[in-house]
Amino acid sequence: MRYVFLLCAPGDGAELAPGTPAGVRLRPADCATTVRTRGGEVLVSDGPFTEGPEYVAGFDLVEAADLDEALDLAARHPVAAAGAVEVRPVLEHGE
Repeated sequence: MRYVFLLCAPGDGAELAPGTPAGVRLRPADCATTVRTRGGEVLVSDGPFTEGPEYVAGFDLVEAADLDEALDLAARHPVAAAGAVEVRPVLEHGE
């Protein structure tokens, strides 16, 4: 089964270290733009969708036999020591 690891960095302005393994690294949250549509109107706002103590700084796509294995991999990810790794199963086509 495939899982996405959302790599969350502390919100204190720290970024993932350049050598941190990540499938895709993202620019800091202050570079985000959020788009919503409500009642046919497009609403664009600067900044991330949510404000919080951490922000998504990158993501990895991993293969694991089950959630337990995915959680074990996430616990050993370097980002888990300073930030957080959110683990989400991928919704595969046809599910």
